Amino acid sequence: MDINVSAVAEAVMKILEQSGSADTGDIPVGISNRHIHLTREHVEALFGKGYELAPLKDLSQPGQFACKEQLTIVGPSMRPIEKVRILGPERPASQVEISRTDSYVLKVKPPVRESGDVAGSAPITLIGPKGTVTLNEGCIIANRHIHMSVEDGQKYGVKDGDYVTVDVLSERRTRFYDVQVRVSPKFRLEMHLDTDDANAAALKNGSQVKIVEIQK
Repeated sequence: MDINVSAVAEAVMKILEQSGSADTGDIPVGISNRHIHLTREHVEALFGKGYELAPLKDLSQPGQFACKEQLTIVGPSMRPIEKVRILGPERPASQVEISRTDSYVLKVKPPVRESGDVAGSAPITLIGPKGTVTLNEGCIIANRHIHMSVEDGQKYGVKDGDYVTVDVLSERRTRFYDVQVRVSPKFRLEMHLDTDDANAAALKNGSQVKIVEIQK
């Protein structure tokens, strides 16, 4: 009996997609755990005058790196979250990015924001080896977003600031709406999700997702 190889292959792919084992798209995922960005002023307040953050490893986005240094963060609950990683380089405004689950532990009410948009966001206290800093604003939950180079933006037909809908074909099939596109010559293609979103959709670093719609 002749076997239609193409038909068999197509049937197998459909079964794999339903089970979550197939390739789920063409945009890689990077999972963002809670982390901190600091200004020069706050680096010195927390670690001492003239202190320089020590790079630990490069991150996926060019020029970004995880630092060896970690801090404790505290909110109104007075239940600390320890060993929160600092990311470099230094920034114009200090910022703490946490998950919704973290916010329940800390008893803070951070808005969902683009990184860097901290005006009117939640207050939080940082504890370092040499001092303490209380941010009157600066604690956010990072919005879902995709970093793209200019070439990637052209490929997908999107521009900086657009919003897209993204499908995940894992064993916990999920659709993410309102995913912000961030296009820059400095960026490398990657969708960033926090740990809550990633765990809910059974995603890990290196998983792939697919844009299914550009939102109008």
